[in-house]
Amino acid sequence: MYNRLEALVPAKLYAQFSYYKYKGKFLNLRNPQTYDEKIWWLKLNYFNPLEVQCTDKYEVRKYVEQCGLGNILNELYDHFYSAEEINFDKCPERFFLKCNHLSGGNLIVDKRHTDIHRLKEFFSPLMKENNYYGTREWNYKDIKPCIIAEKILEMKNGGTLLDYKFMCFEGEPKFLFLDIGVCNPDGTHAEEYYRNIYDIQFNPIDEIKETRDHYDYSKIKKPDNYEFMVECAKKLSKPFPHCRVDLYNVDGRVYFGEITFYHGSGKNDFQPYEADLMFGKLIPLIKYEK
Repeated sequence: MYNRLEALVPAKLYAQFSYYKYKGKFLNLRNPQTYDEKIWWLKLNYFNPLEVQCTDKYEVRKYVEQCGLGNILNELYDHFYSAEEINFDKCPERFFLKCNHLSGGNLIVDKRHTDIHRLKEFFSPLMKENNYYGTREWNYKDIKPCIIAEKILEMKNGGTLLDYKFMCFEGEPKFLFLDIGVCNPDGTHAEEYYRNIYDIQFNPIDEIKETRDHYDYSKIKKPDNYEFMVECAKKLSKPFPHCRVDLYNVDGRVYFGEITFYHGSGKNDFQPYEADLMFGKLIPLIKYEK
């Protein structure tokens, strides 16, 4: 949730304030070099209207279909424009609710045990939130909030659902950030989880860490249909200078998660510093300057 006073601060001033608060130094927007510096530059200078549709977790489904990848969309039960509209009769005993306009705002619902009143209390304030003011990610500003009801993605053997985050640059997946333990048992987003880093051939890059600790690489196996996942990320990222394409692989079936344009909202911790510069070099801003 954003501070109401912060919402009044102009975007470029807010960028400097936010960056200094996180990094302890001023944001270089005149000659950005690191990954986070370039993420902030894109937030403030590059406006592709397609990013609005692809940020909206409901409207992005149309884009995925247009890319010929409707088969990787999760099953949709319904969507609602307020917490009061949620129609539980249209959903099975267990289902997943998420907001289309936020980072987070997720919940697993089991009709046998869920307190419907508390569930609506959970979502009602979220429908009033605007992610733009707390992040200055312009693509969130004009999204019409809704709540999406869809199938719960879970492994048959009860194993951990892995979040495959493909880091794509000008339509080319270059790296994979594999997040382990992102989802809490109730469907909410975990605060603490692991992140492994791989090259696009699924070779571990143990010498680079980004914000989170590594999980044991030896316990993670390359999916048999990994190349198909890479191809999906390539198709979905093609129109954009940089984005992150999130996919899931559930018992051999690939599912679309989301497209993120400002990974970590520009508040990431790459180690070593050379890795920060390396990822930054993959975003050639000169092509997108006015």
